[in-house]
Amino acid sequence: MARPIRVPYLVWATSEYGSTNLGRGSAAVALRLARKLLRDGYMDVRVCTPRGRVLQSDELNELKPAKEIDAMAKGQQRSNRETKKPKKDKAKVIAAAPSRKEGAWQPEIGQGKKK
Repeated sequence: MARPIRVPYLVWATSEYGSTNLGRGSAAVALRLARKLLRDGYMDVRVCTPRGRVLQSDELNELKPAKEIDAMAKGQQRSNRETKKPKKDKAKVIAAAPSRKEGAWQPEIGQGKKK
């Protein structure tokens, strides 16, 4: 036996031919359906929220979710941590290139005294 699916938003609408009851899973989809039914000529369009509040057709704007102004991806969000200083650029040293040091002291081989 199939388990019944609970839909949190119910949309009721009445037309000249009868009434319809439709369930939707989210507020945005229920709001879209209610507006479509109004455009199609249905009268007395109502939406019931999960808490049991029934919204009339002139109250549908209350169902609209608030827009997030500062909506950013998680990687783009700022933290309140202190920012690091940029690293100082270092000159790259190529190992195959000859040394540019001039007059560097080098030990002399074979010149020392033997005992």
